[in-house]
Amino acid sequence: MPAPKGKYAWTATVGEKGQIVIPKQARDIFGIKPGDTLLLLGDEERGIAIPPKGAFAELFGIAFNEKNGDET
Repeated sequence: MPAPKGKYAWTATVGEKGQIVIPKQARDIFGIKPGDTLLLLGDEERGIAIPPKGAFAELFGIAFNEKNGDET
């Protein structure tokens, strides 16, 4: 069965130190470079998700930006 356009699935092996290697195709598609920091979200029932880089940049910008004298 062919995958729907834009949908992918990969496997990764966890090493002795708990590290995983992100497959090259995934790194290329999502622009992941050495030294990048990735956010991992976990749910014991649904699993682990790694959102795209920058997915939370706007949210963090709003949360941490002091505007309109709202300094605490």
